[in-house]
Amino acid sequence: MFPPPPQTTLPSLPDLLLTALSVCFLVSSSKPHIGGSTRCPFPRRFLKIPAMSLTNTTTSKSSKNNNLNNTLLPPRRHSFASPQSLSEWLKPRLPSESFASWGVKPGTKNVHNLWLELSQGETSLADSTPPVRTVHVVLVRVTGKHGKILVESHQELSDGNVRKRGRPLSEKMKPNEDPESAAVRGIMEELGSAIGGGFRAANFEIDDIVTIDPNSYEMRVEERDSGSYPGLPGCYVLHTLSATVEGLPEGDFSTYEVDEYGGVFQDKIVADEAVSVKKHHWTWVSADSMHT
Repeated sequence: MFPPPPQTTLPSLPDLLLTALSVCFLVSSSKPHIGGSTRCPFPRRFLKIPAMSLTNTTTSKSSKNNNLNNTLLPPRRHSFASPQSLSEWLKPRLPSESFASWGVKPGTKNVHNLWLELSQGETSLADSTPPVRTVHVVLVRVTGKHGKILVESHQELSDGNVRKRGRPLSEKMKPNEDPESAAVRGIMEELGSAIGGGFRAANFEIDDIVTIDPNSYEMRVEERDSGSYPGLPGCYVLHTLSATVEGLPEGDFSTYEVDEYGGVFQDKIVADEAVSVKKHHWTWVSADSMHT
């Protein structure tokens, strides 16, 4: 009579995912850089991960989301003491005409914006020519009572220009921030002034206003040139979540950005030089028209 076969334990789906992403990142990092390419340091693929760690305990969720973020984030190769030092580093690595259009061409940002993103850890730059800007973004599909999806149609900027959007609420993620926390923060910052006459003024509890669907989490990686920084290739790690928000108007509405960089940087002069969003304009669209 033969002894029973040894028992083996299969790794969980999140562990398999993290392992696969780690291998892909190591393989891509080991390849030599080809000048002029827009190679993204992550595999260009679509991943749908229902309830990925969002339904677990708080400790487990934080640990697994941080592991995912750490796996995806490339090493930050440079730190810049000032926007001027960043500008000097960028000039020989970018097309001169493209770089000169930053903050001049309507809808673009300037080198002060990029420096602030790097200082906050929201963006990383690969040491290549041209550099590749990598950013993690959470997209929040806010669904209304009528079943439609909330979309930001356009923004009014501090320089007087208007930037078209046509996408759900989006927020750049902070270092070690999980998608759910970033989604809630983005809702408070960008929609707060429209909730019941003002989220902060009414002193609402966020849990009574915002509900995140834990089974809606999706992630995909896109490689494209940045609209905000012409000539700078971008790698966008997009984390999508669905949510409901109580108290929003049922028709088109606008919200105000009080101070996009307020209270974050000691050097207020740098923040004042950046192009900031002053007003968001929102509209409701049918779910069938969304492709995010």
